[in-house]
Amino acid sequence: MMSEHSTRLYERARAMQLQIRDWRRAIHQHPELGFQEQQTAQLVAENLRAWGLHVQTGVGKTGVVGSLGNGTPAIGIRADMDALPIQEANQTAYASQVPGVTHACGHDAHTAMALGAAKLWSELPNRPAGTLRFLFQPSEERMDAEGKGGARRMIEAGALDGLSAILALHVNSSLPPGRVMVAPGYATAFGDYYEATILGAGGHDAFPHHAVDPIYLAAQIVNAIHGICSRRIDPLQPALVSVGTFHGGESGNIIPHSVKITGTIRGLKDEVREQLAQELERALGIARTLGGDYQLMIKRGVPSTVNDPQLVEIFCQSVTEMLGLDALAPVQPGLYAEDFSYMTRQVPGMFAMLGVQIGDEVRPFHSSTFDLDESALPIGSALLVDTACRLLQR
Repeated sequence: MMSEHSTRLYERARAMQLQIRDWRRAIHQHPELGFQEQQTAQLVAENLRAWGLHVQTGVGKTGVVGSLGNGTPAIGIRADMDALPIQEANQTAYASQVPGVTHACGHDAHTAMALGAAKLWSELPNRPAGTLRFLFQPSEERMDAEGKGGARRMIEAGALDGLSAILALHVNSSLPPGRVMVAPGYATAFGDYYEATILGAGGHDAFPHHAVDPIYLAAQIVNAIHGICSRRIDPLQPALVSVGTFHGGESGNIIPHSVKITGTIRGLKDEVREQLAQELERALGIARTLGGDYQLMIKRGVPSTVNDPQLVEIFCQSVTEMLGLDALAPVQPGLYAEDFSYMTRQVPGMFAMLGVQIGDEVRPFHSSTFDLDESALPIGSALLVDTACRLLQR
């Protein structure tokens, strides 16, 4: 049953539906890649200032932080702002106007929902004691020249200093509007990238015995890589090692000197992360057994996101009181990665999925046809503020 506070917040958010939609569409039409979010940051900062928030710009390069409240505790609400280097295929009135760039992961919606939450908070009568801090983060999707993404840059800039907790919502285009997925513990996976070079000895294909064929070596190695998760990792632990590229040779009658393979390593637990790296080395060792050699580079990506159980419990209270018991959907685990994970390693955090599916359509993340049901966006704004209020009142 809805609480009176949750009911009022939801009604206020729904009254803002067109405004939240328009923010999302403005951002969607003018997408910007990571650490280039100048126009998006300007839109955010201008609105926050108009509502009386204390605003900092250029945080973590192109991020924006807005704060409003009375002392401590301080609760953070995070939204990412960057787009992806994908050409949009949708023919909508609000389609991307930037060739080769679009919001194919919903970050435009995240920014719009956080703006809606900031406006709700600024207009809320009898706000509870404490402060809400809105973190509009750049570059969740990619890293800079030093290998750091937006979350790490904002942490380094002090955006999380003094926070007691931090909340984030991510839209989900395979979940109906009005449904929410969240669970305590692991919410997203770690994601690492590897590049391996298999070294042989090239030669004429008519004389294979005078060469060490790296394509033959790499073929055995690929089979071994695909056996890592099924035979070397506890089957109850989520884990994945992919082979994404396989390149070698330039002519059909020449045995090349080397083959390069690249892929990703994903999972949840830190100890599984270390084991996967060791097992990848073991698989590549086949090259030496068969007379060749290898080189391996593993580029560490984001760690896994861990949801604080108490925050999840409080958020679920907001969901059920605002939307009903049926609003909580069974969690569908996935090994996607999210740099919000760095923030949850600094302060207690919660990362949840909000349903935005359009009818029965499949609009997957990072695809040229990604889109969302905008009627769900006020739900996100209301849930963020309601949960934050509950945390401040504790």
